[in-house]
Amino acid sequence: MVEVYEFTLLTDTYNKLVLISQEVSKVVAESKIRNGMVTVITKHTTTGVMVNEALECLESDITQFLEKIVPENRPYAHARMLSDYGSTAGNPTGHLKSLVVGNHCHLLLTEGELDKGGAQEIYFCEFDGPAERTIKIQIIGE
Repeated sequence: MVEVYEFTLLTDTYNKLVLISQEVSKVVAESKIRNGMVTVITKHTTTGVMVNEALECLESDITQFLEKIVPENRPYAHARMLSDYGSTAGNPTGHLKSLVVGNHCHLLLTEGELDKGGAQEIYFCEFDGPAERTIKIQIIGE
C-alpha cells in the first residue's frame, strides 16, 4: 500500500532550519500503514530535508558550516540574467546548500511509529526564503 500526503509551510527568513518532526509524526499516526518506509521530500530546488539532533547550538554550527562552504559573496555563474525566467537569478547559494544537505530523508515505520533514534529529528531547510514551501510525505508498506 502507498499513501501520499502534502503540507505547506511559510518560511520567514532567507536561511532557516525548521523542525517538521511533529508534522511528519502526525501524518504517520493518521496513516493506515503500520510497517514500512516513510519518505519526506521537498518540492523545491533551493531547500532541503535532513535528519539531525535538535539543539540550538548544533543548528548554529550547521548554518555556519554551510555559510563557510557556500559563501554569499562569490561570483557565481548562476547570479545573472536568465531570459527563460525574465529575471536575475539571485539564489545560487540556495541551490548549492540544497545540494549539500539533500532534498529528502527516509525513515522506517514500525508498528505505526517513526523508527528513529532518540535524538533524531526531521528538519526542513530553507535556503532562499521567505517563501511558501511544499513538503511531500510518502508512506509505503503494509
